[in-house]
Amino acid sequence: MRRILISFILTLTLTYFLLGQETNKILDEGKLLFRLEKASWYGTDDFLVRFPNKLDSIGGYLSYVNDKNQVINIFFKMGNTNHIFVRYQFDSIPEAKPITIDSLNYVATQTEIDLITIRQDALQKISDNSDNFFTFYKNTSFNLIPLITKGERKVFILTGPQISNLVIIGNDYLLTYDNKNRFVKKEKIHQSMLQYPYKSDKSDYKLETTYHSHVLSDCISSTDICTLLLYKDFVEWKQHYVISKKYVSIFDLEKENLVIITKKAWDKISKHRNEKK
Repeated sequence: MRRILISFILTLTLTYFLLGQETNKILDEGKLLFRLEKASWYGTDDFLVRFPNKLDSIGGYLSYVNDKNQVINIFFKMGNTNHIFVRYQFDSIPEAKPITIDSLNYVATQTEIDLITIRQDALQKISDNSDNFFTFYKNTSFNLIPLITKGERKVFILTGPQISNLVIIGNDYLLTYDNKNRFVKKEKIHQSMLQYPYKSDKSDYKLETTYHSHVLSDCISSTDICTLLLYKDFVEWKQHYVISKKYVSIFDLEKENLVIITKKAWDKISKHRNEKK
């Protein structure tokens, strides 16, 4: 009996240790994606005002983190992706005003070339869509976030709204590449797309929490974290839940904190709350 009990405790401890590691991994990647996309938002706002004469020549844009943990946002030329129109340099957590704006050093670095290469390949695959892998929705657009970390090369594809007061979760994808920028595989992160209003449409009711369920994965995704952080200052709800068969992920938008517990533990908590009512 004692051996069984010890074995059970060890198994439980290992489960929560691994769950804690997964939680940190998802949260870290989600915050990184948020930093990159936020810098791209700010860079785009400035570019539209500062360089309107170059709008028709843009081949695309992207953001990455440099060796000083600052975020660099670049805009590159159409037809010559090695030509950089401008580089915006932001703090580690981007503020609207960039630290520097460089429009003189137009030669792309190797890191920028690699990021542009996988981004443009992902964009071409979206455009071709010969197998109908990507789904297109009205009043939405795809936002591409290329990422190179610890030897991994990925392009995250998020769906963003083209109408105001709306948050979109889902219809996101992950494309993976090898260290020579060759395409390896593509996968759907969510099975569908959901839309959430910034606020409740009822004057006497405040929207405090939102949720969605996961079919393709057990836990909240880094793209979920990214999206929730991008809109945290616009929505009235403060928590978002992701429910799967195995786990429940709870993300606090204000504290930027993620907790993942087993579905079994969640059901017990819910039962206890209902009994107290």
